[in-house]
Amino acid sequence: MSENTKTKDSAEPNCAELPTAEDLAVSQQLIEFIKSAPSVFHANKEIRTRLDKAGFEYLPESASWGITPGGSYYTTRNNSSVIAFKVGMDLENPHFQIAASHCDSPTYKVKSVPELEGPQDYIRLDVEAYGGMIDSTWFDRPLSLAGRVLVRNGDRIQSKLIDPKEDLLIIPSIAIHFNREVNDGYKFNRQVDLCPLFSAGALKQGGFAEMLAQKAGCKPEDILGFDLFLVNRVEPRIWGWKQEFVSAPKLDDLQCAFASLEGFLQAQNPACIMVYACFDNEEVGSNTKQGAMSTLLHDTLVRLYAALGKNTEDYHRAVAQSFLVSCDNAHAVHPNHPDKTDDVNCSQLNGGIVIKESANQKYTTDAFSRAVFRGICERAGVPVQSFANRSDSAGGSTLGNLSNTQVSLHAVDIGMPQLAMHSSYETCGSRDTAWGIKALKAFYETKLRITGADEACI
Repeated sequence: MSENTKTKDSAEPNCAELPTAEDLAVSQQLIEFIKSAPSVFHANKEIRTRLDKAGFEYLPESASWGITPGGSYYTTRNNSSVIAFKVGMDLENPHFQIAASHCDSPTYKVKSVPELEGPQDYIRLDVEAYGGMIDSTWFDRPLSLAGRVLVRNGDRIQSKLIDPKEDLLIIPSIAIHFNREVNDGYKFNRQVDLCPLFSAGALKQGGFAEMLAQKAGCKPEDILGFDLFLVNRVEPRIWGWKQEFVSAPKLDDLQCAFASLEGFLQAQNPACIMVYACFDNEEVGSNTKQGAMSTLLHDTLVRLYAALGKNTEDYHRAVAQSFLVSCDNAHAVHPNHPDKTDDVNCSQLNGGIVIKESANQKYTTDAFSRAVFRGICERAGVPVQSFANRSDSAGGSTLGNLSNTQVSLHAVDIGMPQLAMHSSYETCGSRDTAWGIKALKAFYETKLRITGADEACI
């Protein structure tokens, strides 16, 4: 094993151990979750379905909220972000234990006027990038569309989800005979190279609206708007001679959204208010009405605290004693490019939870929050790895610090290790989702007591 794969924090991960039957069952559950979530709107619907099945009460933002100790509730915004919470029964000094992830992933969004006619009898779709994807991974594979369509129904406008589950599009590469530089670092032009092919002549102008109308159960002229995104139709799968790997679209960040939801649903803690948050728009900066930088989390916490008969002073005291786990996947050491990661602050597949840290505060982790979460994982028997970017390269950021601009509290950034982040088809380890659920369940169930930044009881 090279020095570049020797990460180590608390428990020593043993990546040589084979995935267990439980690991593989959890990985299959992750795959089913991802298949149910081809767009953020479908992800939101799937999460809500699971919350409804678990007995949670839906609280619309526009309604008056009635909340009682021992109850379970959720609210949504834009049908693309959701916050759920369980209120403990023993709330002498209630605080919040929060895990937050995101349900959006880099893809291409169809523009409002979608059809590009020609050359010849071709019809292509006019799309633009949503987030920072790896363009080359979208070529020459079956694609579909998913999202919401806004439809006129008399004097009402209704939102309908569509997910055709059909191979409808492809983005064809140009033959190497016409592009000899393609293997020498060719730069794709998204206005030219990334237009999906929709028809070769069987459809005429207006064919896209006709297809949408059929899928939405309406007339083409009644479609008033849509938020539609390209979907990679390659099936998620567990693979490898020893079934070590899971590959799927949207692992960033549906793997964390799934693991934190499972940990949340399985956990019980009478001494706090457990909160599950899954935000939209992380991939484009979170600065939207439903993103992590919006007022959604703040509004939800303030309203639920007021509904419990608490005042503003009580709320601020609670936040000061609260803790956020920001869940967004981490980069594993790349098998062909180990030089891209730090020599020792790096993670590997099937090695357990990754705590992410950055001196420039791109991540929320500091010594205090690291110690708290590491202690929780150690007690739960979950191996912990570390990630920091190389000092000579800039890394990405995530939702934790953006959320903290609205609700400022102790926070740690974690994730599960993966390869090919922002590809249309990403890879993770088949053991790590189970580790993630175990760690987050343990976090939710910890009777956490925080005193400033000096002391925490776990």
